[in-house]
Amino acid sequence: MERQVRVRFAPSPTGPLHIGGVRTALYNYLFARQSGGKMILRIEDTDQTRFVPGAEDYIIEALTWLGIEFDEGVHVGGPFGPYRQSDRKTLYKQYSDQLLADGWAYYAFDTPQALDAKRKEYEAQKKTFQYDCRTRGEMENSLTLSADEVKQRIERGDHYVVRFKFPEHIDITVHDLIRGEVTMNSDLLDDKVLFKSDGMPTYHLANIVDDHLMEISHVIRGEEWLPSAPLHVMLYRAFGWEETMPKFAHLPLLLKPEGNGKLSKRDGDRLGFPVFPLDWHDPQSGELSSGYREKGYLPGAVVNMLALLGWNPGTEQEIFSMEELIKAFDISHISKSGAKFNVEKSKWFNHEYMQMLSDKQIAEYLKPQLTEHGISVVEHPAQVADHGSQVTTQYVEKVCAMMKNRINFPSELWETTFYFFEAPKEYNPADLKKRWKAGMTTHMNKILEILDTVPFEHDALHKAILDDYIVANQFNMGQIMNSFRIALIGKTVGPDLLTFVMVIGKEETVNRLKKAVETIGEIEV
Repeated sequence: MERQVRVRFAPSPTGPLHIGGVRTALYNYLFARQSGGKMILRIEDTDQTRFVPGAEDYIIEALTWLGIEFDEGVHVGGPFGPYRQSDRKTLYKQYSDQLLADGWAYYAFDTPQALDAKRKEYEAQKKTFQYDCRTRGEMENSLTLSADEVKQRIERGDHYVVRFKFPEHIDITVHDLIRGEVTMNSDLLDDKVLFKSDGMPTYHLANIVDDHLMEISHVIRGEEWLPSAPLHVMLYRAFGWEETMPKFAHLPLLLKPEGNGKLSKRDGDRLGFPVFPLDWHDPQSGELSSGYREKGYLPGAVVNMLALLGWNPGTEQEIFSMEELIKAFDISHISKSGAKFNVEKSKWFNHEYMQMLSDKQIAEYLKPQLTEHGISVVEHPAQVADHGSQVTTQYVEKVCAMMKNRINFPSELWETTFYFFEAPKEYNPADLKKRWKAGMTTHMNKILEILDTVPFEHDALHKAILDDYIVANQFNMGQIMNSFRIALIGKTVGPDLLTFVMVIGKEETVNRLKKAVETIGEIEV
């Protein structure tokens, strides 16, 4: 009978969750959902010296925002709890004792000073010290001390650690779903610490014990854990759990946009993009690190972008809903090599997701920005007292429909649409110099005359202004229409001008044009 798929995301609460960690959680989630399996959140806080208050809540909030759901975990409970390792610490000593009793581990009493002295001794010989099968015989441990002395040291409370005892001269093979078989010789591996005299296990022991007890079927984690995988395989062997050992998949690194190396917060600070899902206020330094949510990224865009950083669907499709990702995800299509983070591509994804929002949804982002600029939004036209200070919800939605294709982030809405809500306070001098030539006031007055006599409809105005006036008289189309735009907007960039005119209405168009004629006047600039 095939085991149920059970995967876990097991972060340490040592600070904000890096987007590389988010991608790991996402791949676990996609794999679990596709196979009808379970997704577990386990907090690995065995190293209490690195614990940061608020980090656990941050991790949960970030993953919830992104739509990564858990079937069991520290925040939802479940039949294999507790799901926080510090709440499980009484479990681990029996497993450490089992390894000691079976000859797979040993006590080591070496002080930090003794270890430092040994490192310096090796450095003097131009060698690197590693606590392993070749050096453990030189150290103070239960392999070199008598049983009585070991007992006495433990009884009197000497500090110790329990180290794994790697067998000598054996090849250890890790079967990886992404990389195939990875083999390492035991002589190259250090005897990792598994348990400390303060009663806390290290990551390695707690991780294996918890994965076994929680019946984890697949361990999908970052490439940085690949060097530890031989130890983990050997721990399963030492405990006699090889038959139920999970399958491993080590994900490629997220690489910095430029050069080589892993994507870091420094890269984000330097190039102006977040590397964390949410804003993070460091409780110790007070430093603020920016997050994708607060920068205006939509959760679906972040998920979509991360999914394709290291995984290839095998098609040309780039935009995926979460449901489509679940359906398409194939762990064998994950790359072995690192994936370079692309800042512009992340903006592109957000732009595409912004376009998927309804005009009403975009308007909800714009409304607070309007309020900040003294413009109130009312529901009914009858409530509008003045175009400059009050607009209707319907008007805001119409503006959003017209302009949303120009924005990547909600924060850009006011900057992109402000001229729909307020007349120009000034006119761009460079644009005036280039476009507002002699005789332009005459042309603007003619447009005012057309606005007064022609039906206020897009096609009618197009024919009257562009065809019958400018083209028929062989005037300079660019000069006149750009001057008309300056009069209405204040500069020569913006949306289709006659469509803009239809949105702001006849009265506002006339008022702005009259003001421009009066303010700029008939001058050679």
